[in-house]
Amino acid sequence: MKTNATALLLTISFLAAHPLSAAEPGTIQLQSKSRIERMQASYDCGSAGRLTVTYINADPNFLALVPVPKQDQSLVFASVISGSGTRYAAGKYVWWTKGSSASLYDSTMGDDASPVLTCNAIN
Repeated sequence: MKTNATALLLTISFLAAHPLSAAEPGTIQLQSKSRIERMQASYDCGSAGRLTVTYINADPNFLALVPVPKQDQSLVFASVISGSGTRYAAGKYVWWTKGSSASLYDSTMGDDASPVLTCNAIN
């Protein structure tokens, strides 16, 4: 049986190799044999304010675009193995969601470190 692939173009800004050059747009094309879902979730992160995270589910790729505080732009996180909840990683950061809560960890602070940001989903 032939299955049609679904495609999604995800446009991301990235900095060019030259540190003084302006941001240039970039595109990632994701394909999936199943339906591609794009959804946004808003979180209340206490004194850090409100975050809106975009989730893209394009099996086998599961991504989260997270506006990490003190970063110039949102980071693209990819899902990684998790014992519970859904865990995403981007460089030194881990975005971990469990039910209606989410936490941002800095992995350079050690495995037992507290999250640098704790958030609750806004319905």
